[in-house]
Formats: sequence, C-alpha cells, structure tokens
Amino acid sequence: MTEKEAREKLEKYGQVQVLRFFDSLSPKEQQELLAQISETDFSVLTETSNAEKKDERVITPIKVMQLPEIEKKRDVLEEKGLDAIRKGKRGAVLLAGGMGTRLGSEDPKGMYDIGLTKPVYIFQRLIENLQDVVKKAGCPVHLFVMTSEKNHDKTVSFFEQKDFFGYPGDHVHFFKQEMVPATDYDGKVYMEAKNRIATSPNGNGGWFSSLDAAGLTDVVDKEGIDYLNIFAVDNVLQRIADPVFFGAVLESGSECGSKVVKKNARDEAVGVMCLKDGHPSIVEYYELTDELMDEKDENGDPAYNFGVILNYLFSVKALRRIVNDRMPLHVVEKKIPHIDENGELIKPEKPNGHKYEKLVLDMVEMMDSGVPFEVVREKEFAPIKNRTGKDSVESARELLKLNGYEL
Repeated sequence: MTEKEAREKLEKYGQVQVLRFFDSLSPKEQQELLAQISETDFSVLTETSNAEKKDERVITPIKVMQLPEIEKKRDVLEEKGLDAIRKGKRGAVLLAGGMGTRLGSEDPKGMYDIGLTKPVYIFQRLIENLQDVVKKAGCPVHLFVMTSEKNHDKTVSFFEQKDFFGYPGDHVHFFKQEMVPATDYDGKVYMEAKNRIATSPNGNGGWFSSLDAAGLTDVVDKEGIDYLNIFAVDNVLQRIADPVFFGAVLESGSECGSKVVKKNARDEAVGVMCLKDGHPSIVEYYELTDELMDEKDENGDPAYNFGVILNYLFSVKALRRIVNDRMPLHVVEKKIPHIDENGELIKPEKPNGHKYEKLVLDMVEMMDSGVPFEVVREKEFAPIKNRTGKDSVESARELLKLNGYEL
C-alpha cells in the first residue's frame, strides 16, 4: 500500500489523523504503518448503528438432544458423521489467538505444557483428540488454525518443530485473526505509537470473516467442505470433528449444532441454550432472571439447564449468508494506552474509549435452525483459564487423569 492509497482509505473512514506523524518516521517505520493500515478493518467504525442494543426478544426453551436419546442411536449417528468426513465434507477450526499470560507464560496458550512426567502441550492434546477421529474415519480432516498477530509466527513454528504432532501438515492451514481499531469516545482511532495503530482482535465471532480474508475459503470450496466445527484452544478434553455430533446435526437438518453440558448449579456462570424469537440462541448467565432459572420443562427439569462449551458446527452456506447480513457489533469500554498529539505515551487509569468485537453467540442466533447436543461434562469439558483453582491447569490435569490420559 502506498501513502496515497493509505490516505484515501483513511479519508473514507474519517481517520486521517493516523498519518499525523508519518513524515517523521523512518522508511522502515513508514512501511510498517502502511502495512498495518492495509490489513486493518476500519469498516466496523461505520457499523455503530448495528451495535448491540437492549435485548427485548422473547426467550423460550429449546429442545436439547440429551444423552439418553444420543446413546439410543449413537451407532447410526456416528456412521452418518463418518460418511460425511470420508467424503471430505467436514472441516475444523481451532480458535488459538490467545497468549498464555494468565498461566504465567509469554508463549501462545496452546504451547503451554500441562504434563507432569513428560511434555504434554495443549496443542498436542487437541491434535491427539482429532487423531482419534482420523483413525476411525481412515482419512484426515482439514484443520484451520486461527492465530493472532501476537502469536502467529510462534504458533506456526511450534507446529512445524513438533511435526504437527503426527498430523498431516498439508491438512493444517494457519490464518491470522483480523484486527480492528480501538477508538476514543468520539470514534477517532487511537495510536499506540507513532507508527502503530491501537488495535484489538475482532472477537471470536470474527473467525469466518478472518478465514475468508486470508483466502482460505478457497480451500473450503475446493475441498467441498460444507460444515465447519469450531472450537476453542483451552478445552483439552473436547472431542473435535466428533462424527456422532456431525451425524446429529445432519439428521436434524439444522444449520448449526452446539455442544452443551448440563449445568452443575442453578446459577452456574455459563451461557445457556435457548430460543430468542424462535431462533437458536444463547442467554448469558447474568441475563437469566430468577423466573427463568426456576422455569421447568414438561418433565419437571430446569428449562434452561444446558451450558455451551464453545464447540459448534456451522453450515458454510449459512455462514456466508450471515457475514453478508452484517453481524451485530459489540462495543466494549476499555482502558486504551495511546500516544497524545505530541507523541507522548498515555496509560489511562480508567476507561477512555471503545474496542469493537463480534461474538460467536450471535452467529448461533443468526442461524435459522440449531440443535444443542449434550455431552458428558467430565469427559469433554476441561477448560484451562487459570493456573490454579476453578477451570485451571490443576483441574484439567485431574480430569485428564480421570479419563485415562498419562501426564
């Protein structure tokens, strides 16, 4: 991108102040800034009219495919899923843009070693889970790994050094999550340095647009993949490209599927599946009123009792539709370090602007149909968010050992 092209792009969005210090930069710094301007999605700044508003939709219970029903037809569902995998119609997307900061690591979160007597990396555990399916199907599944600008190079190098943990490297594709600008309250983009815009990731709902921006939807189309299984990096027990899950979504004719676990407490802090105005959706735990938490279904069980674990299956055709329909934009107040008009660094002590993100829960709601699919919590839900305590390295290790994994 040339300076002229950059200026034209910035003028389109009313952000020419980004080039305020351009003439004082070295040639290398100028090129770095031009490259960032080229890669940054400024269009979100025009979408504030599409930003989240007070939710006034009608919430009603959704029918969940529960364990007893799944077990009755497990073999049939699994064969349907395996058939789709063998025909190359299923792909998987690993959301791995985060760092291991909360675990005390400066590396990508997936590189964290959870082993006790030998190295066992988070990435390794996920790939080994995927390998279970590959062995059963007799063919690999295309895996798309979403990184971030902070961890991309390290992530790619790590996979290459570990020889993709035995997975066929030609079926692993890396792409960076798109970044969006952070702004002041007037919508003006902040600069974190004279040659760098203050940016943040576009949220976990930005994975498909990022995949598309990286040109990898060409691979999806070429391979004939019609459903993508997306999952988060931090759950080391989850089953990936699960043929039974695939079969259930296929049988239901739904545009999406959501793996869920039964809540372990009435007020567990987890988003739960529901319908909003008749569409599959997720109601956040802090939105659940006492009335909703106490509501019962026809069997006398809690009506809103199944929490999501960020493992979804989406129709590619439907994904293309909702991206074109413009997903809702979530505007979050944040403390944003930046430089002032004199180039001096400011580190605010209170929120001073907005970051913008799109969320995967909105992707679920924009689908015309969806099936929540229950899994056993102790067998498929071991999130690692902290070093110790709840949802930690410690708790995940205990669950892994309970399931027979050697650490």
